[in-house]
Amino acid sequence: MNTARHASERLMSWPSLTAGRTPCGAELGLRTATQEIVHFHGEHEAEVHLTRAMIARLRPALLTSSALRLRAGSGWVTVRLDMGSDIDLLATLVSAALQATGAPYPADDLAPDHCTRTGSPFVCS
Repeated sequence: MNTARHASERLMSWPSLTAGRTPCGAELGLRTATQEIVHFHGEHEAEVHLTRAMIARLRPALLTSSALRLRAGSGWVTVRLDMGSDIDLLATLVSAALQATGAPYPADDLAPDHCTRTGSPFVCS
């Protein structure tokens, strides 16, 4: 089962998101009018741009999920999509990311923040 496809179909029905290509080369990304929110790598993985500030606030909760991977200094969270509950988790994180896009960015969130597929390996800290 291609859980990324199921997740993307669910999220594409949200009126605040539009589909398109991504800077990192992922086939499908969903964005608001101003920024990319989520994109999909392969059949079982998505990345959500929560912002560094939101990740800092949510870090204790994020670290409890085995479906999530964080990379130090990144505003992106990788979600492993193995089952339906992972799609629900992704939808919750996308909702949080949409809320974050409406908030003013702290200065450290203005720096370029690229997909976790570039740069150093994932770490949970």
